[in-house]
Amino acid sequence: MRREEVAMLADVSTDYYTRLERGNLSGVSESVLEAVAGALKLDESERVHLFDLARAANTGNRRRRATSKQQLRPGVQRILDTISAPAYVRNNRLDLLGVNQLGRALLSDLYTTDTSRPNLARYLFLDDRSREFYTDWAAVAKDVVASLRLEAGRNPYDRGLTDLIGELSTRSEQFRTWWAGHAVRLHRTSTKQMHHQIVGDLELTGEALELPGDTGLTIITYIVEPGTPSAQALQFLASWATNEPALRDAHEKTR
Repeated sequence: MRREEVAMLADVSTDYYTRLERGNLSGVSESVLEAVAGALKLDESERVHLFDLARAANTGNRRRRATSKQQLRPGVQRILDTISAPAYVRNNRLDLLGVNQLGRALLSDLYTTDTSRPNLARYLFLDDRSREFYTDWAAVAKDVVASLRLEAGRNPYDRGLTDLIGELSTRSEQFRTWWAGHAVRLHRTSTKQMHHQIVGDLELTGEALELPGDTGLTIITYIVEPGTPSAQALQFLASWATNEPALRDAHEKTR
């Protein structure tokens, strides 16, 4: 669709729409944003991103903010520990702040390094094991890029986020290429195929549960279709995790 056509559908001048298209969103009204979103047929993720960009452009504070140290409340960890499925808590930069025992067993690659706060984006783009773990690695990795792009629109001056994006762009050509595509996606639920080194192939559906009392934190839990080979494999993984001393001790230290 040409600029002139979008401008006409949004009932704004071509010059004004061109200014918006170039990222000059200062002073734009919500009604104009709604009209542009409708003209472009933006989906929910794209619409959210557009409004986030406009909000950031109109705040006036463009200084990079130091990243606050997010902590997981003991009560949230107890919730994780009562969930019988693999579960973890992440922030919007995809740092893992907490995990239950089965979640640690499932994502064991992320807990073999010295870091106390593994990051899913770093794992996907900087750890070759992720390409073996995720059967459709490209789809998962693209979703991660789109999720970070959405967060960058929401919090463009977050130092931790910009540092992470800079690191990944420098060290991963694939990340750099996909980042330049500007795709955005709300990550609420998705089905993933995984290949675990202990139990083999798994098909799990992740569900995102935001924590209203902890801004920016989300519980991710994986569910499985009962009676399937994946359900049997997950049951075996749970038994292995319970009886594996090293895994059990590592989990106890982080509680």
